[in-house]
Amino acid sequence: MLRELSMAAAMMLASGAASADPIEGSWKTQGGETAMVTSCGDGFCITLTTGKHAGTRIGRISAAGDGSYTGSITDPEDKKTYKGRAWLSGNTAKLSGCMLGGMVCKSQDWTKP
Repeated sequence: MLRELSMAAAMMLASGAASADPIEGSWKTQGGETAMVTSCGDGFCITLTTGKHAGTRIGRISAAGDGSYTGSITDPEDKKTYKGRAWLSGNTAKLSGCMLGGMVCKSQDWTKP
């Protein structure tokens, strides 16, 4: 009986550890490229997987604890880095970021294909 309980507990722990954060996965950017968000360290890395900048890591974000994510993302075209937030709503990620003390801001909606 004890062995059966131990195995059940181990299976529950393994299934909990295997569950991915909703931000992880493949996302279609507003520009039409595909970006992959993967776990890295204590946060998530964002890497473009299609387009002329395929293979380029463009950002890093972390869960903010309130259902949003904070971090930075670099526009691969102009190499400008924006600090900001992302929120999930269904299959859409709403990203908003600013630089120069909030004087220059951009936002995009990404969708899960």
